[in-house]
Amino acid sequence: MDYLRNNLHIFEALFHLIVMILNLDRGLDAMPVPTDVPMCTASETAQYSLTFTGKWTPAAFPKQYPVYRPPAQWSNLIGLTHSSDYHMWQRNDFASNGVREFAEKGEAWTLMKEVEAAGERIQSVYGILSAPAVVGGTGQMNTEFEVSTRHSYLSFIVRIIPSPDWFVGADGVSLCDGDTWKENISLDLYPYDAGTDSGFTFSSPNFETIPQDKIMQITSSFPSHPANSFFYPRLKHLPPMAKVTLTKVKKTNQIISLPLEPTQSNLLPIGNEIEDTLINTPLDCEVSMWSPWGLCKGKCGDSGVQHRTRYILMHPANNGAACPLLEEERKCFPDNCL
Repeated sequence: MDYLRNNLHIFEALFHLIVMILNLDRGLDAMPVPTDVPMCTASETAQYSLTFTGKWTPAAFPKQYPVYRPPAQWSNLIGLTHSSDYHMWQRNDFASNGVREFAEKGEAWTLMKEVEAAGERIQSVYGILSAPAVVGGTGQMNTEFEVSTRHSYLSFIVRIIPSPDWFVGADGVSLCDGDTWKENISLDLYPYDAGTDSGFTFSSPNFETIPQDKIMQITSSFPSHPANSFFYPRLKHLPPMAKVTLTKVKKTNQIISLPLEPTQSNLLPIGNEIEDTLINTPLDCEVSMWSPWGLCKGKCGDSGVQHRTRYILMHPANNGAACPLLEEERKCFPDNCL
C-alpha cells in the first residue's frame, strides 16, 4: 500500500511539472490575454463619429500663450481601434519611438509601422483613423470610424504645437458596455509630456531627455518649476485643453472620406461649447531677481542713497496678482570718500 501511495505522489509531481513546462512554452509564443477586462458581446460592428474641439485659449492658458512662429495649433489626430491587449501609449510607461517622433515632430511614419507590426503579430489592431490638423487653438476636426466586438477600444494622440514633446490623447477608451454599444462619450483632454524632451516652455529648443522619462500628465503644479508654461500655482487643476465627443451613428455603406487639409476655424463653436469662452485663468505677475545694489550716491561725511531694480518677466492677466515694486532704495555711506 505504501508503494502505491509513493508512486501516486511521484506521478502527481511529474504531472504538475509537465503542465508547468507546457504553460511556460506557450507563454513564449503568445501574448497573455487579460482576464479582468469585461468582454464585449455586442452582436455586430458599430460606427462612430469623432469630434475634436480645441479649448486652448489665451484666457484659459495665458502664460506664454504662443501667438506667432508658430501660433497655438493642433496636429492631425492619429487613432486606432483595437483590443484590450494593445496600448498605443500609456501613462507612467515609456513612449515608443513612434510616439516619440509624433510628440516631438508630428511625424507618424514610425508610429504607423509599429501599429502595423502589432496588428500582424497579435491581431490586436482593427483600424486606423485620422483627422486633419487644426490651425488655431480652438478649432475643430472630425472623422468617423468603425469598431468590432473584439476590437472595441479607441486610442488616439494629438500633438500640441508648438511644444517640446507635449500631446493630448486617450488610451483605451471602451466603446462597449456588455452587449450594447455606448451612444455618447465625452472626454476632457489634458496635456501629457512624452518624457523624451526636457523643454519647459512651448518654444523651448530641442534638448533630449537622457535617460528617457516615462509619459506623465502635466498639471498646474507639475513640473514644479516657474518656467513651466503650464505652471499655475493658484489652480488645483488645469482647465481642459481640448475635448473629444464620440457619437454612435447609423451604419451606412457610404465610403468615409477624410479632409486632407487643416481646418481654418480658430473660433469655439456655438451651442454646448459656448461656456468655454468664460474660462479665465488668473495669471500672477512674475518678476526677476533683484539686481545688485548700485553705487552709493551722496556727499562725503553724509549718508547717501543706493538703488537696486528688477524687471517684469510676466505681466498679470485675468485678475492675477499685480506686480510688486520694481525699484528699491536704502541709505548708505559713500566708500572711498576723499
